[in-house]
Amino acid sequence: MRTKGSGAHCARKVSVHALMVTVAASSLMMGATQVAAQDAVAAEEDVEVVVVRGVRASAAKAVDVKRRSTQIVDSVIAEDIGKLPDNNVVEALQRLPGIQVTGRLGGETSGITIRGLPDIATTWNGRIKFTTTGRQQQLQDIPANLINRIDVYKTRTAEQLEHGLAGQIDVQTHRPFNFRGFQATAAVRGTWNEQADSYNPNLSALVSNRWSTSVGEVGALINISYNRNKFRNQNTMAGAMVPFMTENPPAGFVPLERFWPDNPRAPWQPGMEHGLPYAEGSTILVDGTTQYPYYLARDAMAATDVHGDRKRAAVNTAFQWRPNENAEYTLEYVYEGYRNDDNNRMHFSFADWWGSLGPNPQFTLFPGTNIIKTRTVNSVFGFQSADFRQRSTDTHILALNGKWRVRDNITIIGDIAYQKSDYENAFIAVQTERAGQNITVDFNAKDDLPSWQIVDPNVPNVLTDASQWTSGPFFDNADRHKGDALTVSLDGDWDANEGILKKVSFGVRYDDRGATQYHREQDIIGSLGRLLSSFPDEAILTNTGFFDGRSDVPTSWVQFNSKWLFDNADTVRTAYQAIKPSLVTEENFPYNRDFDVQEVTTSAYFQADIEPQVFSRPLLINFGLRYVKVETDMTFVDRLSKQVSTGSANTREVMPSLTLRYDLTDTVRLRYNYGETLRRPDFVDLNPNLALRGIITNTGLGTGDQGNPNLKAAHSKNTDIGVEWYFARDSVVSLTAFKREIEGLVVPGVSIRTILNSGQNTDKFIISQPLNASDGELKGIELGLTYFPDYLPGLLDGLGVQASATWLDSTQNIPIYNFTTGQLIGQDNSSFFGVSDFSYNITAAYERGPIGARLSYVWREDFLARNEARNFANPLGIWVSPEASLDFQLNYDVNDKVSLSLDAVNVLDEMSHQYYKFAESGGPKTHNHLGFIVGRHVSLGLRWRLN
Repeated sequence: MRTKGSGAHCARKVSVHALMVTVAASSLMMGATQVAAQDAVAAEEDVEVVVVRGVRASAAKAVDVKRRSTQIVDSVIAEDIGKLPDNNVVEALQRLPGIQVTGRLGGETSGITIRGLPDIATTWNGRIKFTTTGRQQQLQDIPANLINRIDVYKTRTAEQLEHGLAGQIDVQTHRPFNFRGFQATAAVRGTWNEQADSYNPNLSALVSNRWSTSVGEVGALINISYNRNKFRNQNTMAGAMVPFMTENPPAGFVPLERFWPDNPRAPWQPGMEHGLPYAEGSTILVDGTTQYPYYLARDAMAATDVHGDRKRAAVNTAFQWRPNENAEYTLEYVYEGYRNDDNNRMHFSFADWWGSLGPNPQFTLFPGTNIIKTRTVNSVFGFQSADFRQRSTDTHILALNGKWRVRDNITIIGDIAYQKSDYENAFIAVQTERAGQNITVDFNAKDDLPSWQIVDPNVPNVLTDASQWTSGPFFDNADRHKGDALTVSLDGDWDANEGILKKVSFGVRYDDRGATQYHREQDIIGSLGRLLSSFPDEAILTNTGFFDGRSDVPTSWVQFNSKWLFDNADTVRTAYQAIKPSLVTEENFPYNRDFDVQEVTTSAYFQADIEPQVFSRPLLINFGLRYVKVETDMTFVDRLSKQVSTGSANTREVMPSLTLRYDLTDTVRLRYNYGETLRRPDFVDLNPNLALRGIITNTGLGTGDQGNPNLKAAHSKNTDIGVEWYFARDSVVSLTAFKREIEGLVVPGVSIRTILNSGQNTDKFIISQPLNASDGELKGIELGLTYFPDYLPGLLDGLGVQASATWLDSTQNIPIYNFTTGQLIGQDNSSFFGVSDFSYNITAAYERGPIGARLSYVWREDFLARNEARNFANPLGIWVSPEASLDFQLNYDVNDKVSLSLDAVNVLDEMSHQYYKFAESGGPKTHNHLGFIVGRHVSLGLRWRLN
């Protein structure tokens, strides 16, 4: 494992929119004069001593990293100590070519893909980093204040880690030898979260120094960070689409009666990828003899209002010792703490009917379809759910690295690291329920948002009257995840410089990874039947101000106070013992083990750099082989029977890599890479035992998950071809074409099973199990530009642009299974999840005197996010509408020690929408599903430097 300072190889181991991009790039490149490039093969220094400050200097250094690297890499560099250009790591990466982000809720951006793939190897100073039982680090958990630099490797050489189909993201923190001497900085920032109307602190400090002593040069550094975010997530939901009889049904049915999948007279299959036809006049077979027309409508409406409080604390310490010019030692310790409390206030109402509506049902259809747009339904059932979830994560890393120059041209690097990561999640919820109220719905009233209102002719303000609602289902569960790893590596470099042979690298790595999961649960799908008004006043909460008036939906409803439920869990458990006497209190509520997995990975690699002259210019050829052996021992505990089972798996892989880098001219560089990468199955997906959930909303089937201990790693063959033109000082335009051919992608196999004595409110479940049953191909082109011209006059001097665009095309086969038998009955095709066919970003940057500023716009096309649960209706595919965000950043240096900052995220107050679709079926106008308010965030900051 290599941890070489902060140079380019420090992570070695371990349409209209397109026109906008082109115009922005061309307008700034016109008139540019070509400047001689730096020597393309300039030696990389082991120790980085340049302190990068300012927008332009940060961008310039990222260009330099890209140029000097063997691989195809893009970077984000901190503008100053503790000043990454965004609020978190994910947001900072979204402006790089090929990066797409999502999950813009909870006051931050969380999800990230590289060229459409989410499987990313995450490393910290070159060392593998993960969160508990996961395969990778949750990047949004890394405080931006601790970051020195982030490198995104899109190609891999043999010396790098083999896993992560998408690529590798290496996050580098500060070390004392990165600085010339004493450094001390502190920063404070306050952020206003519009949706929560909250003000949140973000604090950080760094102190570092280095000394010459009688035992050599030593250095010490401590960097701390703390941030808090009180947030609010609000969304409205139009539920799944199900079939209904028309107002003129066949004999034996009533007008607009909903019919269930197991209706013997008119059976239909939920969970179909394409969904039921929705053309006007579409029919369904009734009694096996006659085709009758049907309507499609939503089964329910829901509003979710989550109030959250998230805290993150982190400490990074480093001690370095250089006893002489031939040896250097680095001892590092990192701690990350995460705490998050979520108070979910949910309103839910059915919007369908499976009984008589009377002689004149009120409804309208979307023109040209059989889909109901508006309707009034009488005497429906609804509930409010008060959910409280408390989550915490603690991650520790202790590492020692030694670097020795045993001869002038031979360097050995040894590294040993221990990592421990624990996560705990506790959840409690009680629903309050009622039947008899009426609902009037417009499933797409405006802007792809639904509207609905609840009334009861006999009860004014029925939604806020606690005497009208009774306590219903009770959910009480928790889980713990523990992960650890001991990693030892030894690497060597021989800088040969003999003829065309320039360098030989070799190394071995041993990683012993453990993962354990525990759970406890005692849920009751039944009604206590006690009025909400009979509980203490502090147990009752009335939610208000929902959805900012963006649609005509309920804005207030009464429910339990979920925090009270959590703080008084034993009181609630005692009350529900009237239904289920076996319920236990906290003292007698133990965790049960689900699985233990111990995975030992041994790897070795060899690679060489040769550099022949081709047309009087050097051609760098990097080729190598990586050998990987994985031995996995597994222990599982069945949740129902408590029986213990064991298993093991052994795999071996030999993976070649080839990289070519050629300078066509002094300013034009060509690159080619072929490499192979793996996606190992998640540990939780290996567990063969069932996790069952009962029927919650009258869907007719319970659900369940079952892992598969025979899962194999998905294997990708990766090809990249790129060209980079360094057309001006600190500027580059790059174009890369790439292809990923992936075998053994994991997709769910599904079947309906009868499971007796399940402990749930049904014995019939739809079970999903992961299978290596899909192959896929992802290909695309990415275009990147960084340009700071030095010829602009007057106040325009200091203006620059960073822009990128990515075009992607993906496909994978999706197996179709018979629900009853579980047998494979066909194949379909789908896009990859999370892949937008096109995305772009444009950042206008400005640096002049004490002022630095950015105005950034990011946009991505709609994409397939996930599939609906298969016990609901169809189509299954849930898509996210195009997403955009305009962000603004301004920095003012009061003097050389003090600076002020202003940041605004999502200035245009864009919303996020989801809808049902498969292939050409569905869309946001007829199949809208979820509408999220993302909200704006504005931050004011003060930074101080001692020197």
